Amino acid sequence: MTSTAKFFDLATYLSAQQAHVEAALKEAVLTTRPAKICEAMQYSLLSGGKRLRPILCLASCELLGGAGMVAMPTACALEMLHTASLIHDDLPAMDNDDYRRGKLANHKVFGEGIALLAGDALLIYAVEFIVGRTEGVSAERLLRVIHIVTHSIGVGGLVGGQVADLESEGEPHIDLNTLEFIHTRKTGSLLEAAVVTGAILAGADEDSLARLSRYARNLGLAFQIIDDVLDVTATQTELGKTPRKDEKAQKATYPKLLGIPESKRQAHKLIDDAMSEIAPLGKDVRPLLAVADYVRTRSN
Repeated sequence: MTSTAKFFDLATYLSAQQAHVEAALKEAVLTTRPAKICEAMQYSLLSGGKRLRPILCLASCELLGGAGMVAMPTACALEMLHTASLIHDDLPAMDNDDYRRGKLANHKVFGEGIALLAGDALLIYAVEFIVGRTEGVSAERLLRVIHIVTHSIGVGGLVGGQVADLESEGEPHIDLNTLEFIHTRKTGSLLEAAVVTGAILAGADEDSLARLSRYARNLGLAFQIIDDVLDVTATQTELGKTPRKDEKAQKATYPKLLGIPESKRQAHKLIDDAMSEIAPLGKDVRPLLAVADYVRTRSN
């Protein structure tokens, strides 16, 4: 841990930022007809969670001198996209999980059809929300943000990673390159989009964007490696979802390929590399450094 991260009060920072994000999300999805789909969207979107992606977006924007409220629509949209992916991920056709964030999964409450549509609706609404709510940003900059966000959830990002993940189930000889491909897209792509779009909205120069992109790429992979480890070592209460799902589904994971100690070592190195990338960006980088260190030590 760097001294910059060590003496930053991350708990207070996260609590304050989460409160801002929660307030914005509560106002984001208003109930209209048909009410059932709005209720299903709200159920998962407002079910708690770390709000890591929106917080990273806000922190990145503020690091480069931007105002948090400029990035808030994009921050909320990123959480909508993440939530949509979780709704779909829990469906019987995918990971078939009954719980998410300590609550019944969306399809267990609303049925598979409504859950599928709720995820679809959040995917579309996220882009609409960025376009309709962002103020004080040039059209060129906003278009770049939309391009990065949509790419992060498509074939080159989350969807591509999910497909590779499904194809790997039951395969006895998945190599580390394939596993990294899955993780960097399924988890890392949206984290990277959060960090980079926040910086773009603040008008970051290309060198800063490149540093932040490398930071986020390392952070996203480390996050998923730790997730793999926690799936083996944590309880359902700690995780808020069913543990050992990866093992039962015969998924390729870092602990399966490398063992738990080496997986942790790999994650820690990625975190160190991530922090090194952004350390030169100034004192306002402290939230991003502290978030990286939090990912290193998280237990859920």
